Parts: sequence; structure tokens; C-alpha cells
Amino acid sequence: MKTTKRISFKVLAVMAFAMAFALPGRAQTSDTFYSNIDWQFNFPISNSFADKASGWGMNFEGGYYLTENFAVGAFLAYHSNHKYIPRQTISMGDNSSLNTDQQHTQFQLPFGVAGRYTFNREGMFQPYISVKAGPQYARLKSTFNAFENDDNTWGFYVSPEIGMNIFPWVYRPGIHVAAYYSYATNKGSVLTYDVDGMSNFGLRLGVAF
Repeated sequence: MKTTKRISFKVLAVMAFAMAFALPGRAQTSDTFYSNIDWQFNFPISNSFADKASGWGMNFEGGYYLTENFAVGAFLAYHSNHKYIPRQTISMGDNSSLNTDQQHTQFQLPFGVAGRYTFNREGMFQPYISVKAGPQYARLKSTFNAFENDDNTWGFYVSPEIGMNIFPWVYRPGIHVAAYYSYATNKGSVLTYDVDGMSNFGLRLGVAF
């Protein structure tokens, strides 16, 4: 019986030591780094090519706190917006025309650097403000009949954002919510349609680490 008690005590002691060793390390990592994985929904602004609101998007971001409240990091996001054009006759020039319906798609993939300032980092609710900037690849595509016409473009992307990380539990993960505006300088042409700049307002919901 004593042997069993000694073994049990040793096992509990080892477990307690391991937890004491591991948990501060986890907390320290969480205090130093942050990351978010989000689903996003956006609303195109002043865009007649593909102006339908869409939930076909994701956002990935991670960073390192240089000070108690200020962090720098990197991000990558993508989004796809669509618009159906009923059958119509399009003048193509050179005395030619095209009579068809169309499905427009605008795909955006920005990536780059992010700066974030977080308030109340020790609390359950951690609001923040941030700015993202970097290059953006965008593809404009019109699909009609069994054909498609597209244009691949590059531009500069900038996006201010406000959001909040919520940690209901002692240890992570938590919940991430955010609202953002984005503008990119991409320009492109598909058939008779021209795009000069891409603006969006969007919402994000995801996981915070």
C-alpha cells in the first residue's frame, strides 16, 4: 500500500511539475505572438464588374509583439466576387458583336505586412486597430458559353481594420471579429468592361491564437 502511495505521489508530482513547466511557456508564447484564421464576407464598393456581396474569402495573419501593445506581422487573404449578366449584345468593334449572357468573377489575393496596436492585452476582450499593406494579385474573368476572357493584374493594396480578440477561456484559442476597408490599385479590362481600382468593405469571423 505504501509503495502504491509513493508511486502515485511521484506520478502526481511529475505531472504537476510538467504542467508548471509547460503552461507558463504556452502563456509566454501566446503573449509574444498572435495569429488569426478567418472567414470573411465582403461588399464591393463602386465596382460594376462583380458587385455582389460574397462570403467566398479567407484571411490568415500572424505577428510578433515588439512592445506591450504594438505588433508587426504578415498576412495573406483571398476573396472572390461574382455577378451574372443576362443575355445581351456586346459590340466588339471591327463590325463584330457578341450575343450572350456572362458570369463575371473578380478574384483578389493580397499579401504583405501588418501593423497592429492592441488595447487591454491582459483582459478577456482585446480590441485593436491595424493596417495591412502590400501587393495584390487580381484576376478578372468573364465566362460565356464555353469560352472565357480574363485579365491578370497586379496592384498595391492597403487596408485599415478594427477588431477584437475574445478569450473566454484561460488558455487559447479564442474568437476573432473584425471589420475592414480595403483599396487596391489594380486595373484591368475584360471585353468591354474596365476596372480601375478595387474597393471593399468587409467583416471577418475566425479563431484567435
